[in-house]
Amino acid sequence: MVHPHPEASGSDEFKGFNEARRIMWCHEARTRVYERFKQTTFIGDTNVAAVHVDNTSRADRVFLVAFDKVGQQVGVDTLYIDEPNQRLDIAPEFDHDFTGMAVVPDSQLDQALSRENGWVVNLKVVREYEPLADRRATQRAVFLAHLQDMMKNGEVRGFLFGRGESDDNDAA
Repeated sequence: MVHPHPEASGSDEFKGFNEARRIMWCHEARTRVYERFKQTTFIGDTNVAAVHVDNTSRADRVFLVAFDKVGQQVGVDTLYIDEPNQRLDIAPEFDHDFTGMAVVPDSQLDQALSRENGWVVNLKVVREYEPLADRRATQRAVFLAHLQDMMKNGEVRGFLFGRGESDDNDAA
């Protein structure tokens, strides 16, 4: 018997699995943005407050334009995409709208936003990002999402949260 793809079934049978997959996709997007920005000089340049990511003009590269706090252009860079997992699609947690970053009206940054050919990264948030803490939080969230399915299917009947006898810091 062939079992349809979980999303194709339209049921809630795999609700936890689908939630876990969404959580992982978001984590991968955050990690990818962080790793790709580490390849630029923008992370270390405290004069750079925001970066416009033009991810629509070309499929093989991403054009980056850096802006200072008043929205004036202070630099450019290009990141080449050799593999599909290098794309810089939107990571909402770093997006200027999601983070509430102020954009000076009529600035060069404001003009870049009006062209609607990409998204703007709040570099302050990227600089504060802690990959290890995010990985651990993601592991816990994925486990809890799967736990919902396991309890529904009777694979788990009870569990304890907290520290047991193990001292493993990476336990979910």
